[in-house]
Amino acid sequence: MSHEQVKITVEIFGEKHVVRGDGTALYIQGLAHEIDKKMRLIAQRLPRLSVHQMAILTALNLADELAKLREEQETLMQLLGEKTE
Repeated sequence: MSHEQVKITVEIFGEKHVVRGDGTALYIQGLAHEIDKKMRLIAQRLPRLSVHQMAILTALNLADELAKLREEQETLMQLLGEKTE
């Protein structure tokens, strides 16, 4: 992945957003697509939520996924460390 700054317009939950970040345009579009997909799933399950509430739930769900992955990675690193000692 490139570490150049790119500026790209993405669409998330029907709204266009200009995003500037490291990586390729394709990478950033992929991230936006994942967020859009998660927001749409939440909207299907909880249609009365505001967009703001859906965005917060999406962020919490992503933070939860990240925390679990970090915990998994730490466990794997510890297991690998024990095997190499």
